[in-house]
Amino acid sequence: MLHPSELVLSPNGAIYHLNLQAHQIGHKIIVAGDPGRIKQISLHFDSIEHVVENREFVTHTGTFRGEKITALATGIGTDNIDIVMNELDALVNIDLQKREIKEKLTSLEIVRIGTCGSLQEDVPADQVVVSTHAFGLDGLMNFYAVKPSEEDDDLLKEIKRQCEWPDQLNRPYLVSGKKEFVQKIGEGFNPGITITANGFYAPQGRELRIPLKEPNLNESLRSFNYNNHRIVNYEMETSALYGLSKAMGHKACTVCAVVANRYANSFSKDYKPVINKLIEQVLDRLVPKK
Repeated sequence: MLHPSELVLSPNGAIYHLNLQAHQIGHKIIVAGDPGRIKQISLHFDSIEHVVENREFVTHTGTFRGEKITALATGIGTDNIDIVMNELDALVNIDLQKREIKEKLTSLEIVRIGTCGSLQEDVPADQVVVSTHAFGLDGLMNFYAVKPSEEDDDLLKEIKRQCEWPDQLNRPYLVSGKKEFVQKIGEGFNPGITITANGFYAPQGRELRIPLKEPNLNESLRSFNYNNHRIVNYEMETSALYGLSKAMGHKACTVCAVVANRYANSFSKDYKPVINKLIEQVLDRLVPKK
């Protein structure tokens, strides 16, 4: 039995932060950081059955092509993904009334639609990146007793070696996405390793008034190449999404529209059409026509 201080519920029996009950989510879920993007996604649904808002967490659940589907705003950062993933998992894999883990576990399919900054010259603004792996600067998964795969561990060691990872920065980790699911959702997009940063400015190499401790880090990361793997983009959620999904037995994929190209110092003039098209593509691949 999970104690009330560990599995926190609202007085109505809903999971605490998301304020959701099990019947209010589908097993196919699209997540986005921006709460305003949820309506943009659910406009494509055939119907909407549940609309729930609590803090930055906005949830629309309905049907698309006859399947139950959810769009959920996570807010920004891996700390929020930690909340979202644990509470989504609890909704399908824990009996909230009995506070007991279910014998038969459910695997969710979760796609993150986001925006990112590209590090590579050949991936300009208004293209789409699919994350094959996430290189986490946030440290979240270091708190979980999860052993990385040998392949992920080798790739992490090679990134640290080639980039001469500074000891004074956070201890990074690396986690791969579910290969078959990433290929299904990300077909035709630019594949690569995504850096999940724990901030928007200095952790992504942006300097306004405070000097950077490692001003050449982005160039080192951009130059990394190993067994056809390269680092393509920056964002702020994927390492936690991939790490927790793998540990819990869920499938996850991140696809991001490039809004800034850090190599060319350029920014998209209008990325909304790219996001609109990306939403349609994700829905079509998550729930194919029968």
